[in-house]
Amino acid sequence: MSLSPAFRSPFTDLTGCLHNFQGHPQCARFEMNMIDCLEAYGLHMGSKKCKDLIDDFQECASRNKQVQRVQAMRMERHRQYYFGDRKEHFAEPPKEDAY
Repeated sequence: MSLSPAFRSPFTDLTGCLHNFQGHPQCARFEMNMIDCLEAYGLHMGSKKCKDLIDDFQECASRNKQVQRVQAMRMERHRQYYFGDRKEHFAEPPKEDAY
């Protein structure tokens, strides 16, 4: 895991703020907790001691578990439809102007 660029220049200093999640309210807290922990322990030791915080941030940023859960629900819905447990493949959409 790399937190700093391979080559530093004034351009990387100016654009460094673009590569964080502080503008995303869901992941900003996770990123700050991870960075604080890595600052306290250093990058090498922090990668071991802060593993749970790093995993939480990576899950918030990538949403892998959420995508897998939606895919599993979708496949279960398909399975139920094809085996006859479900009459409609998908639920009917709401009527127009139903809100």
